[in-house]
Amino acid sequence: MAGAQRFLIAIDLGTSGPKVALATATGAIVAHEVGKNQTHFSPDGGAEQDPDEWWSSIAECIRRLLARGIATSDDVVAICCSTHWSGTVAVGRDGRPLCPAHIWMDTRGSKLVRELSGGPIRISGYGVGKVLKWVRLTGGAPAHSGKDSLAHILYLKHARPEIYAAAQLLLEPKDYLNYRMTGRAAASYDSIILHWLTDNRDPNNVRYHPDLLRLTGVDRNKLPELRPATSILGTLTPQAAAELGLSTAVQVVTGTPDVQAAAIGSGAVRDFEPHLCVGTSSWISCHVPYKKTDLFNNLASLPSPIPGRYFVANDQETAGICLTFLRDNVLWHRDAVSDAAPPADVLQKFDQAAAEVPAGSEKLIFTPWLFGERTPIEDATVRGGFHNLSMHHDRRHLVRAVLEGVAFNARWLLGAVEKFVDRRLDHIRFIGGGAQSELWCQIFADVLDRTIEQVRDPLQSNVRGAALLGAAALGNIRFDQIAEQVPLARSFAPDGRTRAIYDELFGAFVDIYRRNKTLYARLNAAH
Repeated sequence: MAGAQRFLIAIDLGTSGPKVALATATGAIVAHEVGKNQTHFSPDGGAEQDPDEWWSSIAECIRRLLARGIATSDDVVAICCSTHWSGTVAVGRDGRPLCPAHIWMDTRGSKLVRELSGGPIRISGYGVGKVLKWVRLTGGAPAHSGKDSLAHILYLKHARPEIYAAAQLLLEPKDYLNYRMTGRAAASYDSIILHWLTDNRDPNNVRYHPDLLRLTGVDRNKLPELRPATSILGTLTPQAAAELGLSTAVQVVTGTPDVQAAAIGSGAVRDFEPHLCVGTSSWISCHVPYKKTDLFNNLASLPSPIPGRYFVANDQETAGICLTFLRDNVLWHRDAVSDAAPPADVLQKFDQAAAEVPAGSEKLIFTPWLFGERTPIEDATVRGGFHNLSMHHDRRHLVRAVLEGVAFNARWLLGAVEKFVDRRLDHIRFIGGGAQSELWCQIFADVLDRTIEQVRDPLQSNVRGAALLGAAALGNIRFDQIAEQVPLARSFAPDGRTRAIYDELFGAFVDIYRRNKTLYARLNAAH
């Protein structure tokens, strides 16, 4: 009955839209609603979204949740937000966005980052003195792909100086939503990292560093204050409360980006407990007790939302979206040939079709680099494709090859992560939309040769992480209690019968990149 207990609102703003959940005071998800947002791509590498659309989608989801009658607006005591990371919203003096938000897929600042980070003597393309300073202070360095927040800011400063000059604030997506809710501009210690402007040597006291501000030329007065992810930022302003249908007494937790929220929502919160996420993008990560950097594989341990902790930061650009691409751009593309729409249960049909093909897709290999790659190699020019395609392959082989290709990429990353943490990682918790497929769970177990633990309700992992973080911020649970609140659905052990074929194809997968990287660079350097 509404009014019988207190609730949290947890927000997970993904690339495709928000998921908004009603959770108990201890972080258990009770109900959720899903909204949609559009991404606008441009030929010059732009990837933008409308912050007003974020807000309206979230508000609509909250209204639908409250309309269910589970809780009233007075029963909601707090909001904790997670969003896609590595984005930039330029906010004017009236508190409104000055232009669309640059999101994590935007590469227009790549050239500027390369120029900024270069030097006469280089390591992995970075000037020695500059990269040593970045690594010592931050734990990493700006990605040459141009997809970090710093690159977006440099692009605005140099390509759209009128926007940069007019901007009162430059905010990550999460921090923009919090600003709109509270009127207070703040970033969490973990959301600010990809600006590469902070001293992260003490994860409990992250601060802007004057040397990095001078090096990049970013104006400090345009940046938000810094706070722990578990801090209470403030309460809803009257305007925000009215637009969201909530009380002005609702507390807003500073919150965390999606990668970090997913780690909490997977339940793998102890040091060296791994999790695999496959959504639009993908990563393999774990918490670690130290700050460390691997420039050659674009890996670093960066501050976690859990106080005093670090996590291994990495991201593979295109994973689950490869299936979307196959569905919408290949098999059911609406054009002069066909205007047929995909069936509503197309993902289930993909699983059924792929299960009819033997492991290895009869040696058809898919490389999932549809938008460049970040880890374990940083290469903005690499592109995907089907390799070794022959007359006897059909649609079923294409589907299975996509599933296996994403897993091969994860195996490549796993090797780099295990080297980084100096140990074998097993019993990997699997979350995200990809974890809904039992076939894909088994493929990952076989390709990685690791036990895969499918988390129950894997699509809710990010929003669950936001809810659990909010509950911890309010003092209702401890972080060491989180694992027991995240149940598993099933475990998948590797099938030894697939070992030989997957070892062979993984070797070929990596070889495809190494043999063709100069070709990709020549074809795509202008993009």
